[in-house]
Amino acid sequence: MPQQVSMAFALPGGEKSTPSRNRPIDLVHLTRETFGNRALEIEILNLFSRQICGIVDRLAHANPDDRVRLAKSLKGSARAIGAFRVAEMAEAVEQAPSDLRKIKDLRPVIDDTRDYIAAITR
Repeated sequence: MPQQVSMAFALPGGEKSTPSRNRPIDLVHLTRETFGNRALEIEILNLFSRQICGIVDRLAHANPDDRVRLAKSLKGSARAIGAFRVAEMAEAVEQAPSDLRKIKDLRPVIDDTRDYIAAITR
């Protein structure tokens, strides 16, 4: 019995659910990261939404070194909350900071993610 108790605390919230990379935010991943605290999830999602609001414009006007820095920051934040498509696109910008097409391709992914966050945090 003690082993079952420790396992329950080791895998809080969503341990029997499977991640979904079909949504802009993997909610199973987010729940694990926030230990199932819904208020914390909403706070983190709103912070992320504000962070990514103007990121595409900043990336487009930045020099290549700053693009790498911005893209790396975006990638880390996106992975932390389960916005894996944003993270993949940010990594592409990070790896090819002079390719403006990759930045342009990021915009609709960011817009979809912000719309999704707005819908689930109402």
